[in-house]
Amino acid sequence: MSDILQVRGLRASIAGQQVVEDVSFDVPERGVTAILGRNGVGKTSTLRAIMGLISRRGEVRLGGDRIDSLLTHRIARRGVGYVPEDREVFAGLTVAENLVLAERNGSSRRELVAELFPDLTGRMAQRAGTLSGGQQQMVSLARALLNENRVLLVDEPTKGLAPKVVDDVAEALERAARTVPIVLVEQNLQVVRRLADKAVVIAAGRVVHTGATADILDDTDLTRRLLGVHAQQGAGA
Repeated sequence: MSDILQVRGLRASIAGQQVVEDVSFDVPERGVTAILGRNGVGKTSTLRAIMGLISRRGEVRLGGDRIDSLLTHRIARRGVGYVPEDREVFAGLTVAENLVLAERNGSSRRELVAELFPDLTGRMAQRAGTLSGGQQQMVSLARALLNENRVLLVDEPTKGLAPKVVDDVAEALERAARTVPIVLVEQNLQVVRRLADKAVVIAAGRVVHTGATADILDDTDLTRRLLGVHAQQGAGA
């Protein structure tokens, strides 16, 4: 299996403060790659740097082509979908309007979105700001999945959600991963175990471990040392 995304020596800063020191990893063209680590180590900043949302240096390749010099909207047009932390839906717009704004290149996978998120079908005329947290997360995921992306960056999709909704989001991501490779930042280690084949662990802005997800989460000492928790606790970011 070849790699769809390659990151080499990525460094990034916000307001002059270094938040990503030296991050390198590869993302296979199929499946889910999890980015793990304690709070504040640079996981979200890594995704934002890949998208060009913060100042960055280093090399990012998509399908072999460098994209690290491109502006965010051009990276998106190349096929990098992004689901940000805290959803960031347009609260004053309807669900339908949120989806229309996300469509690009005249192509839309509305049938897939309807299949993955049936609860949204009857809420197209509802303002996104009046939805529950879980429903807003569905809108955020749906916006990314509308397009034919080559890779999807998903940042803490189950954060703050009820257990039943967490399961719904995990199921949607599991099904989406059959059609597009996903880079996932996630706190819930049960979700990580369910979805991810590969895990990249970051500490202090640097990659400190890469390997099979099961190998990391099945090793109690390794999980405690790298993540600061027991795998059974379900929190790993």
